[in-house]
Amino acid sequence: MTDNLQLNLQLRAAPSRVASPSGMAQLPRVDPITQLPVLVLFPHNRCNCRCLMCDIWRIKDKAELGLEAIAHWLQEWRTLGVRHIMLSGGEPLMYSRTWELCALLRKSGIRVTIHSTGVLLEREAKHLISHCDDVILSLDGPQPVHDTIRNIRRAYGRLRDGVSAVRTLAPGFPIAARCTIQRQNFRHMRETVASARELGLDRISFLAADVSSDAFNRLQAWEADKIESVALSAGDLPHLAEELQKLEAECADEFACGFIAEPPAKLWAKLYQYYQALHGGALFPEVRCNAPWVSAVVETDGTVRPCFFQPPFGNLHETTSLAAILNADASLKWRQHLDVSRDPICMKCVCSFQFNELPDKVSTKGESTV
Repeated sequence: MTDNLQLNLQLRAAPSRVASPSGMAQLPRVDPITQLPVLVLFPHNRCNCRCLMCDIWRIKDKAELGLEAIAHWLQEWRTLGVRHIMLSGGEPLMYSRTWELCALLRKSGIRVTIHSTGVLLEREAKHLISHCDDVILSLDGPQPVHDTIRNIRRAYGRLRDGVSAVRTLAPGFPIAARCTIQRQNFRHMRETVASARELGLDRISFLAADVSSDAFNRLQAWEADKIESVALSAGDLPHLAEELQKLEAECADEFACGFIAEPPAKLWAKLYQYYQALHGGALFPEVRCNAPWVSAVVETDGTVRPCFFQPPFGNLHETTSLAAILNADASLKWRQHLDVSRDPICMKCVCSFQFNELPDKVSTKGESTV
């Protein structure tokens, strides 16, 4: 490792939390919740990829949220102030009534974002541009790397053809990408940015792989050998540092124009410091998140969570009012005592949401997991 790189590591990823900038407005933490601008909805429970870092594809029995149930809940969601619904899961494009759902949501004045693998994008391109506001695709690297991680035939080619179909029909339709950095692709970040450019995407964001929670169909937390197959090892960290340094130098234009969503310093924290912390060499990066106060997750079986990772509050099939679930005594007590800087789940979170403007305008600064 060069002396300059070693100095860079000492300055960028010292084992301490960075204090919040003075004068930064406090994130909204309002209880009881009367305005919930963002809702993440899992309409379908299965996926069409077989990625190592996710177990959703292991689900054997197909399940979906009934469109009639969603229509029934929708009036209350609008009363609660829901203005942006993100369709995730599972692969939303596998839902049998995707476009009926999107039409229903948009008719109610709700912005619709789809988080997708991109495998079905070409087939659904015409419907997508008619019924959605934007799409976020999972991109794991250049073609050979992406195909290896997705573990299905022509994953990259099908994503590429899908993007091309959308661009042909609607050149300005917003298409972003999200890349989960793990052992199989951390040496290819610059190539991933180049691939995103070549595909014609609008921007790309990066996050670390979640290896510590029971999210994404994990019946229990991963065992050590599974974590080792996904998370970077201590020996990988110098190579990650070199890749980040080269990314910063060679992709300065992409950082400057916002094509890479995170500034370099944030990537060093989100990736290098995060993986360093997994091995005890640093504290986890500072988390600034107000997701439990301004958003919620509704899963395919009706389970309601404050975010992807925290335990559920209740189930809409048992209590049809989302507000009643979010403002139940147990929910209020949980949020009252939640300190995201100390909560063990929040501290290791790879995907934080930061909503700063409520209720008239929603500013989402963060990433979501497909």
